[in-house]
Amino acid sequence: MVNNFQLPPMGFGPGSQPVEDGELEYMEMPQDMRTYSMHSPEVELSEDLRPALTLLAGLSQACAHAAETGTNARFDLSELDAKNRALIAETMGEGEVAMRIHGIPAVAVQESVFAGVWLLKSADEDVIEVGAVPQLAQDRAFEPRRPARMHKAERPLGVVNAPPLLVELEDKSKGFKPGDESHVINLTLLPHTEPDLDWLDAALGQGATDILSRGYGNCRVSATALNHVWRVQFFNSMDTLILDTFEVTDMPEVALAAQEDLADSSERIREVLEAIR
Repeated sequence: MVNNFQLPPMGFGPGSQPVEDGELEYMEMPQDMRTYSMHSPEVELSEDLRPALTLLAGLSQACAHAAETGTNARFDLSELDAKNRALIAETMGEGEVAMRIHGIPAVAVQESVFAGVWLLKSADEDVIEVGAVPQLAQDRAFEPRRPARMHKAERPLGVVNAPPLLVELEDKSKGFKPGDESHVINLTLLPHTEPDLDWLDAALGQGATDILSRGYGNCRVSATALNHVWRVQFFNSMDTLILDTFEVTDMPEVALAAQEDLADSSERIREVLEAIR
């Protein structure tokens, strides 16, 4: 004899609930990541737009030069009139990487649809910078918004594995030289507690540069107040943290436009120019 505890419960399982209109509804799945497609601004070509066209030609050349030499170039937008500014804004569009450089003056950075072409706005400047990353994002990265208290940070109960990690980060920070290979501590693979993370956050402080890269999910990069130490966190398309690391480097690679990207941007800008003309 089968007792009630062995029978499946009534009212549960596939087919047990009414379906409206005879169709099942499914949770929307993540969509494809964005890819580049050329957009040619629809403008009537005139002599008035020569400053914008000259600027675009200069951007293409600067991208090619940066790809070859690693040298950044800056272009001032403040002298363009409204018509030329509109053409540049429409052509540049909005890419996947945004930055905030805190301090005085605070600087907002937005990558264009052309990798390695960055729009920077502050109280003092309105420029486009071409390069792997805006120089200011690197130069001011470790200016402390919240000072690094290091081992003087108050240690609450539950801090277990964080102190040795701080010693490692401090050692790698002191010994780091430009051009050195990045040193990565993968917190996702290490045992740790929430108090460990809170204590590390207090010990390392907070730097001036915050970066968000949007693609298939998000990558958030934040400078600490300890030289060359960054917190890099990857989230999937459902905004779930899937990789949590500290990197000791000048700038995490995820925030950089590669040489190939810059060379490609040079070609794409040239194609837009040809389409406009």
